[in-house]
Amino acid sequence: MDLNALRTFKAVVDAGGFSGAAHQSQRAVSSISRQIAALETALGQPLFYRHTRAVTLTEQGKRYIDQVRPWLSALDEHTEALFGDSDSPAGTLTINAPVAFGQRQVVRLLNSFQRRYPGIAAELRLTDETIDPVRAGCDVTFRVGQLSDSSFIAYRLAPMRYVLAAAPSYLARQGRPATPADLADHDCLRYQGEYGRQRWYCRAPDEAALVPLSVAGSLVSDDAASLRAAAVLGQGFVLFPSWLIEQELASASLVPVLEDHEWEVTGRRRDIHLLHAAGREPPPKIAAFIDHVITEIGDPPAWDGALA
Repeated sequence: MDLNALRTFKAVVDAGGFSGAAHQSQRAVSSISRQIAALETALGQPLFYRHTRAVTLTEQGKRYIDQVRPWLSALDEHTEALFGDSDSPAGTLTINAPVAFGQRQVVRLLNSFQRRYPGIAAELRLTDETIDPVRAGCDVTFRVGQLSDSSFIAYRLAPMRYVLAAAPSYLARQGRPATPADLADHDCLRYQGEYGRQRWYCRAPDEAALVPLSVAGSLVSDDAASLRAAAVLGQGFVLFPSWLIEQELASASLVPVLEDHEWEVTGRRRDIHLLHAAGREPPPKIAAFIDHVITEIGDPPAWDGALA
C-alpha cells in the first residue's frame, strides 16, 4: 500500500475535502484527486462520496480512516523515537481537549511549548464529547473529571476547584447570599452538556459531605463562554472551575462568594488529567509536552492565583 496515498487520504478527511487538503499541502487539487482515486482502485472500494461542493466518507471510508489514523500516528512515533533528536523534538503533536479548557488553558500552554520547541507543529482538536484518543489519532488528551479508561497513562495535573461567583453589579442589585440555601432566591446560570444539566453541591467547613442545592435561573447553555459573559454582564451566579474564570476573578469582573465553602457539580471531587496511550515509552515530542504542561501548571495550579 502506498504510504503517501494513506497520508493524503487522512489529509482529505482532516481538511474536509480535496481543496482543503490541496491548499494545506500546496499541491494541485487534481493531484490529490488522482491519488485518492488510485487508492480506491487498489482497495476495490470507494472511500468518498463526491458532491458538487464537498466530499463525505462512505461507510467503508469511515471504517478505513479509523484504522489508518492510529497506524500512521504509531508509525510516526516509532520513526521519531528511532531517528529523532531527543534534545530537539520535532514532528506534529495532535492534542484533544474539552472546548472550554482548550480555549482557556491549552492554547496558552501550547504557545509557550512551541516557542520552546519550534520544530513541533500542533493540531488542536476541541470537543466536549468523550472520544477514543487512539482511534482519533490523538497523541495526548486532556480529561476534565472522572477517568473511565485504564488503558492510558494518566498524569494528574490539578484538582477541579469550583468557585461560586457573580458580577459586582449583580451583587449590588440583588445582594450577597448569606448561606448556600439563599441561592434558591437568586438567578443561577447553569451549564448543560453531554451528561445533562449542571447540578450544584456545597460543603460547609463543619460538614462532612457535599450537599445538593436546589437552584434555578434565567439561562441554561451548552456554551460555557456564553454563561461566563452573561455573568460578567450581571445576569446571575455561575459555578465554574477556577481555570475557566481566572481572568475575570483577577480583574474583579466576577467576585467569589461564600469562599469558605467547598463547591462541586457532582457528588465527589474531580481532577484534571493528561493522558497518552499505554504500552510504550512516549516519543520525545509527547514526553516534552507532558513535562512542559506539568511544569507550567504548577502546584498549586497557576490559575488559582486569583484565589490565593
